[in-house]
This record gives sequence, structure tokens and C-alpha cells, in this order.
Amino acid sequence: MADTASRTMFRTQGRRAFTSFGGRQSGTRHPLVATAMVLPLAVLLVVLFGGWEAVVTQASSVGVMLGR
Repeated sequence: MADTASRTMFRTQGRRAFTSFGGRQSGTRHPLVATAMVLPLAVLLVVLFGGWEAVVTQASSVGVMLGR
């Protein structure tokens, strides 16, 4: 049990060393990069599950609500 702290410290030092050599630290992605990553999967799901009709129906409903 007492040895756990030293192993944890060693692991975190290794991570810091990796990030100092050009590794990427956790942060935010550019919105266009995130969109480019998600868009192909979204299109695939729309085609597979016939979601286009649902999108059109929802957009129509929102348009009707905003028109009032």
C-alpha cells in the first residue's frame, strides 16, 4: 500500500515528459476540425436509419412555431 504513491508519481512524470516533447495536452479543438470529424458519421447514420425525413419534419415544425 505504501508503494502506491511512488508508482503514481513515476507515471505522472512520464506523462509530463511526453507532453514536453511535442505531445498534445488536453485542450479544445477548433470547431471546424470537430465538425469535419463528426460529419461523416452523421451522414452515415442519416442514410442508414432514414433520418432525413425526421430532420425535414422537425425543421418544418420549428419553422411553423417561429412563424407564429
